[in-house]
Amino acid sequence: MIENLLILIFSLFLVVKGATLATKYSAKLAENFHVSRYIIGFVVVAFISILPEMIISINSALKGIPEFGLGTLFGSNVADLSLVFTILIFYAGRGIKIKSKVLKNVRIYPLFLLIPLIFGLNGHFSRIEGLILIVSGVIFYYLIFRNGSKPAKVFSKERKRYKNVFFLLFAMALLLTGSHFTVISATALAQALRINPILIGMFVVSFGTIMPELFYSLKAVKKGDDELAIGDIMGSVLADATIVVGIIALISPFYFPVKIIYVTGIFMVIASVILLKFMHSDRIITKKEGVVMAVFWLAYVIIELFISK
Repeated sequence: MIENLLILIFSLFLVVKGATLATKYSAKLAENFHVSRYIIGFVVVAFISILPEMIISINSALKGIPEFGLGTLFGSNVADLSLVFTILIFYAGRGIKIKSKVLKNVRIYPLFLLIPLIFGLNGHFSRIEGLILIVSGVIFYYLIFRNGSKPAKVFSKERKRYKNVFFLLFAMALLLTGSHFTVISATALAQALRINPILIGMFVVSFGTIMPELFYSLKAVKKGDDELAIGDIMGSVLADATIVVGIIALISPFYFPVKIIYVTGIFMVIASVILLKFMHSDRIITKKEGVVMAVFWLAYVIIELFISK
């Protein structure tokens, strides 16, 4: 058991390190090609940030335990929309400022998060539903991309594209290796402790997978780039709930405990609604609202642990 725990910790380290490097160098590549900062946050960085949970989820599907990946995805999404925003708010010390174009693009955000919940009410995702989820995610990102095409202000002075490509590929290798052993060690650990693997995915692995967007967003907030941080987190959540779940279903249509939808999925959607409500209030998310989001996340954890006994 100790051996599996050590392997899990080291594997998550590889995942976080790989994702952090991937986020950094993908953003530099995007800037090399003059992609806007809004697109960098909501699309480019967000897609790189979801690589840990996506690769872990795909690996779990290939190994015949897709519910482990689903627990990881939805668990990390709830944490992203509540706990991570709370951390950013208090780290900034001034609240998180919301620009008008962000509000314009996220009005329909909760509706897209509802799609996987509706499909999953019967405890099963088919290949057709997986394809629809992928298409819905692509549509959302098309809308975001269409409305965010202004030239970028350079976030880094690095212009060596080949170097950026090399480090991005190196980061991907770390991600692939780390995610492979994360699934194996987490599953073995869950069996040794007689714990539902879904819980390991929701609370242990998901914490490791949210680190890339957390670290990148903290860096963005420190530089006063709240827009970049918001785009990264919300973009990651949307991609997880639609495109990644869709990919898992395409690879291996699967059944899963419906409580993932009725509890974790519903908490995910409610968290997005609360977040949008706070965004529209004076166009700033305050420390007081950050406390509310932290309490919301704690309530989710308590309920999840209670029903899993």
